[in-house]
Amino acid sequence: MVFSSTIFLFRFLPFFLIGYFVVPQRMKNVILFLGSLLFYAWGEPVYVVLMLFSTVADYCLGLLIAANRGRAVAKVFLGTSILINLSLLCVFKYLEFLPLPIGISFYTFQTMSYTIDVYRKETKVQRNILDFGVYVAMFPQLIAGPIVKYKQVERELHRRPVELERISYGAQRFVVGLAKKVLIANNIGELWSVISAGNYESLSVLTAWLGMIAFAFQIYFDFSGYSDMAIGLGAILGFHLPENFRYPYIAASITEFWRRWHISLGSWFREYVYIPLGGNRKGLKIQIVNILIVWMLTGIWHGAGLNFLFWGLWFAVFLILEKVGFGRVLKAAPPLFGRLYTWLVVLLGWVCFSLETPQAIFSYLGAMFGVNGTGIVDRQGLYLGSEYFVLLLIAAVASTPFVMGLVRKLRDDRTGWSLALYRVGEKLIPTVLLLVSVAYVVAASYNPFLYFRF
Repeated sequence: MVFSSTIFLFRFLPFFLIGYFVVPQRMKNVILFLGSLLFYAWGEPVYVVLMLFSTVADYCLGLLIAANRGRAVAKVFLGTSILINLSLLCVFKYLEFLPLPIGISFYTFQTMSYTIDVYRKETKVQRNILDFGVYVAMFPQLIAGPIVKYKQVERELHRRPVELERISYGAQRFVVGLAKKVLIANNIGELWSVISAGNYESLSVLTAWLGMIAFAFQIYFDFSGYSDMAIGLGAILGFHLPENFRYPYIAASITEFWRRWHISLGSWFREYVYIPLGGNRKGLKIQIVNILIVWMLTGIWHGAGLNFLFWGLWFAVFLILEKVGFGRVLKAAPPLFGRLYTWLVVLLGWVCFSLETPQAIFSYLGAMFGVNGTGIVDRQGLYLGSEYFVLLLIAAVASTPFVMGLVRKLRDDRTGWSLALYRVGEKLIPTVLLLVSVAYVVAASYNPFLYFRF
């Protein structure tokens, strides 16, 4: 079940919200836990048992760690938690002889962060298994993040007052995410589907670049739209889920890009891998090694294919270059230079991410740089460029803070016309986006979600 489906929008969500808001405060976690299990079981009925096993195991190990703080055995219990979760990932994600359980990369990282934080004494142990189960299984962020650390929602697991302002904000955030997903990502994804289905050796330079730009926008609006919907649903339920994207395509360096893209994953690796390894505290050589380790792990977190490993190491190379001196060059250069450099590195990285075999990757890169001999421009490229020009322009503008900056300017301006325009837009735009998005969901047959396979 995905958020951008008729089953979720017209069946699951309305009945769940009615049940959630009519019960007293002490029963809300029961409704949320049962609703989350139903949500997950809709498409993965067998693997609910796997998620419950991970939940119970880390709940019990958290109790054992807390009860044995200061003793060597506490480290053994922590190691057991890490071993169990990494084993689940390895068996189901990397050995590939069983179907991949949706969301396993996200909820195993969440439960590991809990036991690590309990061991570090950075969070209190949770003694109520229902509350811990809600933390793990909470359906807004269960299958695609953002990755939530227990300490980020610890208080809200116990008490979440119903606030109309938060519900209104959450509903608007959900609608914006839904529109990003179904109106931009799905439609621009069709351009990538057309180009990627062809023979890469016959692609012109224009067509190949159009395809990769389309994929870049598709994966951004697909994943950030889903994150917006998760954050919006969390706000409706009383949770403050962490931001996961901050306009990454305006970054002027690869370092900045990864502070803006999939923020919760980057934060997890920084806090639980990079810093424990020594971070940048042990000299440049150790820092370079640590960057390589983190980005190798970031790559294979996405999948077992060598293309994901190459993708992670590709970014590691440029992060290291920026650490050893190129970052200072970027800061001194005009921002446009940094943004063009970042776009080039990211687009070439998406080639590795989107294509599975080395042959396909090198063939597509050859098309992008004219090595295949097909030419710079062809009829297909001109046709697809003109056909999708408006959508590409909308995607480009929507991937920047321009629209939100305009909204804030209207809101903060105290003159009558601007405030009136803001008030009308505040009510009208989400309504229009919702109606158009729902109409698209009902009519569309193309509704993929890219991060389900990670």
